[in-house]
Amino acid sequence: MTVSTPGLVCAHHHLYSALARGMPAPPRTPGGFQEILELVWWRLDLALDLEAIEWSAKLGALEALERGTTAIIDHHESPNAIEGSLSVIAGACQEVGVRISCAYGVTDRHGPEGAAAGLAENDRFLGDGEREGYVGLHAAFTCSDDTIAAAAELARKHDVGVHVHVAEGDADTWQRLVDHSDDDWLIVHGVHLPDDHGLRGTLVHNPRSNMNNSVGYARPARFDLPIALGTDGIGADMLEEFRLAYAAARADDVTATPDRAWGWLQNGWDLMPTALDDRVFWAVESADPWHLAFTPGTSPLEVEVDGEVVWDGEPTLVDGDEIRAKATEAATKLHARLAALD
Repeated sequence: MTVSTPGLVCAHHHLYSALARGMPAPPRTPGGFQEILELVWWRLDLALDLEAIEWSAKLGALEALERGTTAIIDHHESPNAIEGSLSVIAGACQEVGVRISCAYGVTDRHGPEGAAAGLAENDRFLGDGEREGYVGLHAAFTCSDDTIAAAAELARKHDVGVHVHVAEGDADTWQRLVDHSDDDWLIVHGVHLPDDHGLRGTLVHNPRSNMNNSVGYARPARFDLPIALGTDGIGADMLEEFRLAYAAARADDVTATPDRAWGWLQNGWDLMPTALDDRVFWAVESADPWHLAFTPGTSPLEVEVDGEVVWDGEPTLVDGDEIRAKATEAATKLHARLAALD
């Protein structure tokens, strides 16, 4: 039996992490979340160039289609390849057939010039008014007050929200965002937020990533905010993320149901409503959340984006084997640059 759903939405992704698999080990084993950032992800983003960004986006988009995800909200950082990076990501996803919303994660980790370049890339990308996106901030604890204010002002200029990591670790200074936040913001993680945090926006829950980084369970049901689901860069299999969101909620609260986690997945359509025009055909008996929660390994038979078939057992717009081969070449170069970092 075949059932259909709209295209699924990944509400928080890091497409550049598609080339992280097989990367060199960090200089030492990270002992906590801050060291995971410093020794793994902040080293990887330093090694990115536009070629790696292109092929990681194409590979990530291809893998999204394979799992029925037709829309991605991406958060990007590449401090040595900022200018033009968002256009490279958008073009790569468009070529594969995936809808994309982009943001560059502005930070002061690389000084005022780096922050200014990140703001400029967001401004440039959003400037034509035809591309979907947010103004990105990495997190409050890596940004000055002036940078936070500038990002919020730039978002108002373009009538978009800010896409920012919040309270993923317990050292985040998220309180500095409260007076700037608005209903169109994406508040990602929220693990260490108090119930009465005062932030506005949609909270994006990333259960697999939070487990992987050992930062704790966010207990998103406690928040009086819309909740959506993302992967934080660990692929874009949103049915699997829904199942994990349900399992994590159930482990915390035996009264939790798949309907609640499915509602979080559905909120992705509020963030990227164009995905409602897409269709994914699944080889399952039912699209009921209770059925899907206990049917692992569900794969799409066919995916249509805006009326065009983009997946029919294989991609129809691009050569999947070529993308994987080129992504492997780009990853080899990326990993060599990463290994050469001090």
